[in-house]
Amino acid sequence: MSASRTSSIAEQLDTAEQLCLQRGKRLTPIRRKVLEILLRQKRGVKAYELLDEIRIVQPGAAPPTVYRALDFLIEEGLIHRLDAVNAWSACLDAGGEPHDLLVICTQCGAVAELSDPDLSRRLAKKVAGAGFVLASHETEVRALCGKCHQQRGHPAAHSH
Repeated sequence: MSASRTSSIAEQLDTAEQLCLQRGKRLTPIRRKVLEILLRQKRGVKAYELLDEIRIVQPGAAPPTVYRALDFLIEEGLIHRLDAVNAWSACLDAGGEPHDLLVICTQCGAVAELSDPDLSRRLAKKVAGAGFVLASHETEVRALCGKCHQQRGHPAAHSH
């Protein structure tokens, strides 16, 4: 679904609203605003940054309000919780194909959504072989984006 990659924030918000309606849920103004901020940022955003942004339009907003909105958006598959950087990011293709790999730049918070069901099956099998079960359908990979890698003074093509 490549069209969604170029869709506007307004279109992505409309898609999110439609997905919620189809499931009998409601994208309240605060949930919509949190999602909009994440869509605009296009990277992992920490809770305090979100709260600062929300307070611009809703001065009395309290942390629990933001966390409840984040919990809802995660449950609906509209955002990702990025444990690698303790932040959240918008799912850029919520209405499209599912993805199972999130590559996160640990320096700037940039996120890439990838899908590799075969790799995920192999990973799940390896994990099961160690006596564990994957806790999530998404696997986070910590990395440096090309820009941050360059800024650290490493050549782009680094072989190990």
